[in-house]
Amino acid sequence: MEGIILAVLGAAASMFLAGSGSSVGIGYAGSAANGVLSEDPDKFGVMLILVALPGTQGFYGFLAAFLVILKIGLLGTALPVTVSQGWQILGACMPVGITGLLSGIHQGKVCAAGIGVAEKNPSHAMKAVIYGALVETYAVLGLVITIFLLNGIKL
Repeated sequence: MEGIILAVLGAAASMFLAGSGSSVGIGYAGSAANGVLSEDPDKFGVMLILVALPGTQGFYGFLAAFLVILKIGLLGTALPVTVSQGWQILGACMPVGITGLLSGIHQGKVCAAGIGVAEKNPSHAMKAVIYGALVETYAVLGLVITIFLLNGIKL
């Protein structure tokens, strides 16, 4: 029974860490966007893209947590999970959790700076989105590694 606790802890950690990074990142970008919108509400569409971008890490953490839930059978009959397998699942969840936490925060900072670019010259807003997407790459890599590691664990 202790193994399943470790596996659930891994699922929760992936969601908590990546979701926290997204929350902080969206907070940075949202604060910057609100400042712009107080002056020019017509720039909402451009700002929305840059504010939403740091939110993807939370989805990656959710996906990893959902994959763990499916793997250990929590939606039906729970499978027996040894302590060793529980530690493996917990460890497999860390790449998406940690990269989601850190990249979400830093992506929010990049997007907040990009909002300043979009405020002054809206035609250059997509350049700011590209910089934000570069940070996103590492969250995607964390998710991919988590998926590979989870698929390699035999229950």
